[in-house]
Amino acid sequence: MKIIICGAGQVGWQIARHLSGERNDVTVIDNNPDLVRRATEALDVQGLTGFASHPDVLDQAGARDADLIIAATHSDEVNMVTCQVAHSVFQIPRKIARLRSGAYLDAIYSDLYRTEHLPIDVVISPEREVALAALQRLSAPSTFDVETFMGGKVQLLGIDLEPDCPALNTPLRQLTDLFSSLRAIVAGVRRKGRLFAPDPGDQLFAHDQIYVFAHADDVARTLDIFGKPPQKQERVTIIGAGNVGLAVAQALEARPDRIRAKLIERDRARAEFAADRLERTIVLNGDGLSAEILDEAGVPLADAVLAVTDDDKTNILASVRAKQAGAKMAIALINDPTLVPLMAALDIDAYINPRATTVSTILRHIRHGRVRDIYSIGDAEAEVMEAQVLSTSPMAGRAIRDIDFPEGALLGAVRKGDRVLKPLADTRIDEGDIVLIFALTKDVPEVERLLQVSIDFF
Repeated sequence: MKIIICGAGQVGWQIARHLSGERNDVTVIDNNPDLVRRATEALDVQGLTGFASHPDVLDQAGARDADLIIAATHSDEVNMVTCQVAHSVFQIPRKIARLRSGAYLDAIYSDLYRTEHLPIDVVISPEREVALAALQRLSAPSTFDVETFMGGKVQLLGIDLEPDCPALNTPLRQLTDLFSSLRAIVAGVRRKGRLFAPDPGDQLFAHDQIYVFAHADDVARTLDIFGKPPQKQERVTIIGAGNVGLAVAQALEARPDRIRAKLIERDRARAEFAADRLERTIVLNGDGLSAEILDEAGVPLADAVLAVTDDDKTNILASVRAKQAGAKMAIALINDPTLVPLMAALDIDAYINPRATTVSTILRHIRHGRVRDIYSIGDAEAEVMEAQVLSTSPMAGRAIRDIDFPEGALLGAVRKGDRVLKPLADTRIDEGDIVLIFALTKDVPEVERLLQVSIDFF
């Protein structure tokens, strides 16, 4: 497939990394020559320096026979015009645009993106996606990562194993025997910085980070087994009233369980803007790093503090201060992946990576065929794919024990009709079944071969 990616920033670079690694013909456009050079030197892509919305630049990038264009520059307006030019001049079949301003995302203006107006097939909003990710973290406060699959029936839980975890030093096969009725599977383990898919004979050790697929009804029991009893969230403090913080506060107000939320914003005008759009949330104008403001916001009694300003270092420091003040949990928004290893050392419970969240969303919309959902783990270390099994798939009609999965892949759940099953060796995979697979990035192409799908669109 021939793909043009406009914008070589963090999101554009990661998308190019994913797609070029799967033998697609990828061209990256950016008006910053340094970003273009970085992409062409590190990835198997072509690069072009220029303004993505200019027809002559798109023409040089091969737009006349491109299958897909992804407009992910820092300017909403450039992304919108790029899609318009791609459609009107080059008839590119599929167009994805990243739009950040809430003014463009209001549902009442959704007709704007019809073909006869602005021909954008998929609109991606990083802020909304990050806000949803933040809410997911709050829904499972004892985890460092959480994502929902199969229509909400299965959750992927990222769990840090403490030295007092009761499941340590026990082979996974034995855990399965001990908890035979538990619909949960350990799909991935990160140990000393290395992520791998475990074998049944592998044991878990203190300070491992594990990824577990769990049936929604068994999440609480799963967390308890791994030493993370469920926690109820009643008091939440949000630091930063930008698009993400405001969206989280509005979502918390809409929930039926009446969470008491407080929002801290340093900029007075933005604080007033947020206060006008919130009903029950208390908005405080002040510095989220100030001990006095944190105390006024009730952080010492907070069940969770969410630091979502536009500055990584502020989010990290605010999270550290919140934990020192007595907050039970701190979640930080981190754009720079090199800062992630600091989280555990600084006692920050979880983090949200906007880049990974946006990349997962874009992949979700371009991996058609029968792939229903995609979630990117870590710094593009692995993917979780939810897909429907086709009649042409090598998996169809075979028991799991007879399927030749690559070493870095593991089947986490199988859905047959309305039933979600824990996969066992003798479970038969039939045409039409929905499967959930954890795969290290290097093994994704082989998993796609098993599923008989590829990046495509209809």
